[in-house]
Amino acid sequence: MVAPTFKVSRSSSAAPLRDTERLRYRLDVVACSVADLIQSAGGWLYDRAMAGWEVTALLPDGCDDRALRILGVRGLGLEERFATLGTGSTSHTLAVSAEAFSVDTRVRDTVLRSLDDRMTEVALWGRSAQEWPLRVNRLITRSQHRLSAAARTFKGYALAAEGISGIAVDPVEALLCDVRSPIDTELIRLD
Repeated sequence: MVAPTFKVSRSSSAAPLRDTERLRYRLDVVACSVADLIQSAGGWLYDRAMAGWEVTALLPDGCDDRALRILGVRGLGLEERFATLGTGSTSHTLAVSAEAFSVDTRVRDTVLRSLDDRMTEVALWGRSAQEWPLRVNRLITRSQHRLSAAARTFKGYALAAEGISGIAVDPVEALLCDVRSPIDTELIRLD
């Protein structure tokens, strides 16, 4: 039996991959403040980053992202992201705070488009399910993420770096997630 072969050479090297070509899951998080993001979803973001996800926080321009780096999260200006990508979502997961959803129509449009896209998981926080607009409310369910011990520790460090001290880090973070979420098995659905 003859097996087909292909040429492998030490001299032929592959070109380095660009960011758009990497085979990593991507989580884009939109929030109006670093403090809200860390308090509401910091442990979940840490666990995702440590699992190999590329986690990017999209914040208003001028926000200090040092506390996010403790969690393994890269900070980027919201305007910069929309300028390079437009309003289309290219992430596997999109997480958005209620405040960001309310104040920016581009964020709102991106969330609504992502909820219609079966390949993009959507997570929301900041309101109960009934307080979201009807179109969103019908497509989300309550869920929670149980933080790893490391996530609890690093979330505490990130909160302290943001100037928030004396708060106990809960072992669970509550989120609202897309009913049809295809990717995440870490979010435990409550409904």
